[in-house]
Order: sequence, then C-alpha cells, then structure tokens
Amino acid sequence: MITGDNKRVDIRKTHKLFIGGTFPRSESGRTYEATNASGEFLANMAMASRKDARDAVLAARGAFTSWSKATAYNRGQVLYRIAEVMEGRKDQFTQDIKDSEGLGTRKATGQVEAAIDRMVWYAGWADKYSQVIGNTNPVAGSFFNFSIPEPTGVVAAVAPDSPSLLGLVSVVAPIVMTGNSVIVIASYSNPIPAITFSECLATSDVIGGNINILTGDPAEIMPHLATHADVNALDLTGVTDHELLTALESEAAGTVKRVRTAPTHPDFYATPSLSRIRAFTETKTVWHPLGV
Repeated sequence: MITGDNKRVDIRKTHKLFIGGTFPRSESGRTYEATNASGEFLANMAMASRKDARDAVLAARGAFTSWSKATAYNRGQVLYRIAEVMEGRKDQFTQDIKDSEGLGTRKATGQVEAAIDRMVWYAGWADKYSQVIGNTNPVAGSFFNFSIPEPTGVVAAVAPDSPSLLGLVSVVAPIVMTGNSVIVIASYSNPIPAITFSECLATSDVIGGNINILTGDPAEIMPHLATHADVNALDLTGVTDHELLTALESEAAGTVKRVRTAPTHPDFYATPSLSRIRAFTETKTVWHPLGV
C-alpha cells in the first residue's frame, strides 16, 4: 500500500493454524502478538483453543490409517520432499529466524541448514529403522519369532522455543517417519518459522492431517490433549515449566499414554540417536511356523 508521501506501509500479517492440510483461523477468534528479540511487533498469531485441539486430533486420526499403512520407502520420500521444499524457502526461513531469535545471518542460516539436513537424516532412516530396532528372536521349536516395530498412533507434541525451526523439525520428523500422526504446538515466543514450515507442508506430499501445527500457549492447549482419549502419546520436549510438565505426565496416566520428555539442556545440533525413533513405536511379536 502506498501513502500520500510515496512511502510503502507494511501489511501486518495474522497467521493461521495448520489443521487437516488447511489454514483455519482459531475457533476462539483470539490472537497474540509475535515480537522480535527487541520486543518489536512481527505478526499476529492465532491463539489455538480447546476446540482447535480437538479438530486437530480428529484430522490426525483420520490421516493415521493411510499414513501408517504407507510403505517405509514412501514415508521416506515424503520427508525428503519436505526437505526439498524447505530448501527452496531457505532465505525466508533464515529471515524468520533472524527476526524471531535475533540471530545473525551466519547462525540463522546454520540453523536452517541443520533443520533441512535433519529432515533428510530421518528420511533416510524410514526404510532402515525396523531392521535395527526390530529382531528375529532365537526360540526353540519349529517356528520363527519376530519383533516388529509399529507406530503408536496420534502424538501430541510441544516444540522448543529455541532453536525454533531445528527444534520443531527434530520433534516432528521422527514421529511421522515411523508412521504416526502429530499435533505439534509451535514455540510460543518464536512461532513464525513454524508457520513457514506449515506452508512447506501444504505444498509437499504430506497427507492432510498427518502433521498439524497449532500456535498458542501450551499451558492452555496441552492439558486437553493430555486427557484426550484419542491421543496415544505425548512428546513434551518443549515444556520447560516443571509444574506443567508434572501435571501433564499425571493427566496422561489416566489414558495410559506414552510420554517423552527431553533432557534439561538438549543439544539439537548434535547428531541424533535412535531414541526419538524408538519413543513412539510399539513392538509387535509374530510367531510363524517353519516351512509355511
């Protein structure tokens, strides 16, 4: 928009949620301001509500059936496609991180590249992890005994505040790579990189509803997800408040959910172990007679 003195006025953005492969406004109609490291306004963010969380669970459950049945090769290809789209928006991610976290160009670019490489890393494991964490068990008798990892189901997760993009990818990628669907609450203080990430998902091969991104206060949203009977597990990596963490673990026990927490000071730049891959898989034991 051009004013009378020919100075362009920036268009202030109000970002939406990402649920079921679409970008709805929050059912609550509420927003909050995302600011830069100096406290200056960047954009308005949707404040997700309990109803938005329920909608996200419904979308995730709907996507789980087809996603969990996809071949390991196909899941790896989908994650690799996400990395391709992220690479094409590398400059935007870098600017988002510079604005949100107050980093210089070198460090912001380094985080973006690490996030893209992390997505490729997990894509490469898609058709290999079952060979590592599964097993053919030694038994006495005329039969085979196999242990096979399968996805847990619908996972609700909280991404860390920093590094905002790398932390988000480090949480989301292993969950969906193993066949799960996810509802992830983006960083409250640095949410804009997650919005750009959701735009990458919308133009990739991700099944609508497989990855859902909410913005807002985890203390408001997560208690509803922790008690939701159709959520199978929680990843509380981004929860730093000890009282909230304890309350969520207690509430999750009511529906016997798997719960993963993070170390006190996780190093997201370090090469991952298989712990995040193992976290949301279930082991199925199959007996099969010899010669059949």
